[in-house]
Amino acid sequence: MSDPTRRAFLKQTTAAAAALAAGCATPSTAIRLAKRRPLIVSTWGFGKPANELALKVLQEGGSALDAVEQGVRLVESSGNTSVGLSGLPNAAGVVQLDACIMNGPGHQAGSVAGVEGVVHPISAARLVMEKTPHVMLVGPGANWFARQNGLGVRDGQADEASYRAWLARQKKPVPGKGDKPENHDTIALLILDENGDLAGGCSTSGWSGKVPGRVGDSPIIGGGVYVDNAVGAAGATGLGENVMRYCASYQVVENMRHGMSPTEACAEAIRRIARTDPKGMDLAINFIAINKKGEFGAAGTQANFPYSVTTPEFSEVRKGKPLSQATQKEGGNE
Repeated sequence: MSDPTRRAFLKQTTAAAAALAAGCATPSTAIRLAKRRPLIVSTWGFGKPANELALKVLQEGGSALDAVEQGVRLVESSGNTSVGLSGLPNAAGVVQLDACIMNGPGHQAGSVAGVEGVVHPISAARLVMEKTPHVMLVGPGANWFARQNGLGVRDGQADEASYRAWLARQKKPVPGKGDKPENHDTIALLILDENGDLAGGCSTSGWSGKVPGRVGDSPIIGGGVYVDNAVGAAGATGLGENVMRYCASYQVVENMRHGMSPTEACAEAIRRIARTDPKGMDLAINFIAINKKGEFGAAGTQANFPYSVTTPEFSEVRKGKPLSQATQKEGGNE
């Protein structure tokens, strides 16, 4: 290669390398990623209205944290039987609520657990994060804190009528043992905003018929939700004990840190748990995830686990990647 030709070749390759380093490999790639932000992902079909409200909050100038809080609040006040004060009661006939919130910038986190009568536990969790040096408040202390900060707190939460109605639907009601169809609906909501910052939140009334004072994964940082602003975010829903024993949402984010796509990161976290847990894939757990690039995904042991995805271009309910005992035996080749 002659010197002029060589110089031209080096000039072209240097320019191409610079374009790639700047994230401008092709205009179509840049446009596709830009259109996807903000990106909002949540658990279950009932997360879709929450996503859409969160998008509106962002479009009106609110922060990702504002959008998470408002989206989750919508579900908390929607009449959902497993989120908010409309949730099914524990074995004493009392609705006890858990919630957490995380903000990517600054790696902030706050949560509340076992609160009674707090209309919006997600807002209480945010106040813990922003107004105290703590991460978690529980029980009466969390209720007192919510009142002190002007949140709606109702008295007389023992709901005998609600509890008796729940018992009537059970074939063999046993205090502390809930019914599977209604136990696993938690709202977890994740956001990647236009600036590339992440936030997430989670709220639930927990396991119906649970022993009073039981706390699941939802208010546990790294269990119900985990956010790392340099990598991505993940959220969980299902049987909390099977999530919290393994810090599973944290595992999902770490899988993305090591290069896995959001869907595969969720699936691998489940496979890893199944390799350790005596129940194998019989875990009743599902995960959602988004990464810093704007990719999203979900996987679960529930067949066709529904999760909601919203961007400025579309809002829809999708199905997560299903995992089962059969796929575990086949070596995870779903």
